[in-house]
Amino acid sequence: MRHVTLAAAAAVFALSTAAFAHDYKIGDLVIDHPMAFNTAPTAKAGGGYLTITNTGDTADRLIGVRADFPKVELHTTEEKDGIARMMHVEAIEIPAGATVALEPGGLHVMFMGLDGDGFDVGEKIPATLIFETAGELEVEFSIEERGAAEEHDHSGHSVSN
Repeated sequence: MRHVTLAAAAAVFALSTAAFAHDYKIGDLVIDHPMAFNTAPTAKAGGGYLTITNTGDTADRLIGVRADFPKVELHTTEEKDGIARMMHVEAIEIPAGATVALEPGGLHVMFMGLDGDGFDVGEKIPATLIFETAGELEVEFSIEERGAAEEHDHSGHSVSN
């Protein structure tokens, strides 16, 4: 009976791990955990985060993201005189053999034009990542609860092009 219980527990663990793991692969690129934090209902924009690991021996570049928003751009965060500014970047380099993190306070995807339809915990944002060499990859950004340690709400930052 104990073996049945352990087997059942292992099956539940495997299913729950699969349900929470959301990574994607295209060519030599592995995209892990696309996510965004929940936003206030009045937010005009929200940031998207993920990691990209290039397991190959040739560099690639993330050159765009498509999603059902008025504007979606790749951004970086720069701080000057104590003020964080979101700056548009044309592409994000993914060196061979490296992992690049899109994370709060750094490189990220900026979903703009939320206009009263903020991100709610549990929602999924379908998007297409566009790579220069690997091509296009459909992903879903999972909306997660903003943690107490996470203080980077994009809705109050300025956006520059």
